[in-house]
Amino acid sequence: MNLKKSIFSSAAVAVLALTSFHASAQMDSKSDPKVGGADMYPTKTIVENAVNSPIHKTLVAAVKAAGLVDTLNSAGPFTVFAPTDSAFAKLPAGTVDTLVKPESHDTLVKILTYHVVPGKISTKDLDTMIKAGGGKATLKTVAGEDLTFTGMGKKIMITDSKGGMSTITIANVYQSNGVIQVVDSVLMP
Repeated sequence: MNLKKSIFSSAAVAVLALTSFHASAQMDSKSDPKVGGADMYPTKTIVENAVNSPIHKTLVAAVKAAGLVDTLNSAGPFTVFAPTDSAFAKLPAGTVDTLVKPESHDTLVKILTYHVVPGKISTKDLDTMIKAGGGKATLKTVAGEDLTFTGMGKKIMITDSKGGMSTITIANVYQSNGVIQVVDSVLMP
């Protein structure tokens, strides 16, 4: 009988160990996605994580030039639709250089704040809003203008006020003061 108890105990320990391993593996899979191969930390702010992203150098330089570092380091929460360096590269030649000049400060601030929505909005939230809106959702940005969201298969598309479109390419990068949704095009107010 001791042998039966011993076998049962060993089996129970093995099942418990496998369950614990599976649960910890699942927990790890829910961590923030890497952005450009860099780890993103939910305990850091939007700016602290963006600075470490190798695909957001242009965005970080623009945020600094616009004087928005303190704002995006504040409590928020904010949802930032963060264009990659390749998204900025799609703009006409010389656009970024012109925007970071002091005389273009107001235009740069308007463009950057057009990429920010108050609140912590996940792609699940956006999907729910799109379904509730009969196929589209509209959110007001910090710049005071609207962005329109639609679903295309499993992707979420964003249409700006000029009719330009962008896609969320890396979703739900949670920060201590909000969430970053990485996008493939610069949105224009």
